[in-house]
Parts: sequence; C-alpha cells; structure tokens
Amino acid sequence: MIVLASSSPRRHLLLEMLGIDHEVIPADVPEIQEPGELPETMALRLACDKAQAVAATRSDVPVLAADTLVVVDEDILGKPSDVRDAERMLGRLSGRAHRVVTAVALTDTDGAVYERCDTTRVWFRDLTPEAIEAYVATGEPLDKAGSYGVQGYGAVLVERVEGDFFGVMGLPLRLVVELLEMAGHPYCFTR
Repeated sequence: MIVLASSSPRRHLLLEMLGIDHEVIPADVPEIQEPGELPETMALRLACDKAQAVAATRSDVPVLAADTLVVVDEDILGKPSDVRDAERMLGRLSGRAHRVVTAVALTDTDGAVYERCDTTRVWFRDLTPEAIEAYVATGEPLDKAGSYGVQGYGAVLVERVEGDFFGVMGLPLRLVVELLEMAGHPYCFTR
C-alpha cells in the first residue's frame, strides 16, 4: 500500500493498471518556477515537495508524487489559463518537437526520499488553426500542462514519441517500480 500524492486521474489509473494498491491524497504545493531554475530541477523539486507534504500527514506508508512539465524553447508551458492560452500553446507546439519532463519522488516510512527524472521528446504534426480550435473545444486541454493529453483526443496531435510514453501521460511506470525497489518495496506482478 502506498499513497499517491496527486489528484491526476491518469496517475491513479496507471497505478491501478499495474495493480499497485494505493490511496489518493492530493498535495497542495504551489507550482512556481524559481529564478533561473532548469525544468528538470523544478520537476524534481516539486515532486519531492508534494511527496513530503503528504508524508507529513501519512508517514505510515510510502508516498509517491510526480510533476510533469512541457518544455519548448526552454520555456515551461504550464496549464492554460483559458481557451486563448491553450490555443496559443498548441500553436507554438505545432509542427515541432518539445520535451516532456516528468519527475517522480517516493518518501519512505523512515523519512528517506528517492527521486528520479525522465525526459521524453514529442513531435507534433502541423496543426491548422481550425484543428487547434476544434481540439480546444473538447475541453480536454484546459487542465493539462502544455494544453494536451496524449492519452485522449490529443493523441491525434502527436506525430511521434521518443522515450517513455507513460512519462508523457504523467507517470513513468519504470521509474515508479525502480523507486519502490530502492525503498525496499519490490513490485510484484499480480493477477
């Protein structure tokens, strides 16, 4: 049993897919970039902060947290503030590559913190303004970093992915298993 320090339904479903018994307790941590902070450093810091914030109230079980950032031209594209912001972000991603940085952190019951970071490159197809507008009208991009969800309608925006697809979804599963093993909680395949 672990605690997932996230309100993301995708992360919850991915843990369920692996049969990892978990409870969901979202972390309330401001997602603000520090001056001069690199995306990888920011993602690791936020994942650790989220795990530790929840572990402060649930120290009896390991706590898993993650943070995902979409990076283009070294600019971090967060969740859009509105429809126009989503359209602007998608226009910026159209026809080019960007990075998706996902960090995971696990606090153990002894206070130890384990962390890892994954970077995946994603290439978007060329998108017409009409295609962007239609996608935004689905509502899917309005609560997602970079204004898209690769596991939903946003899959048709993507030309190719180089790296961990689950990292783009928000939880690189191989790193989750690695962290559990590091903490002495090896993953067991269940039926």
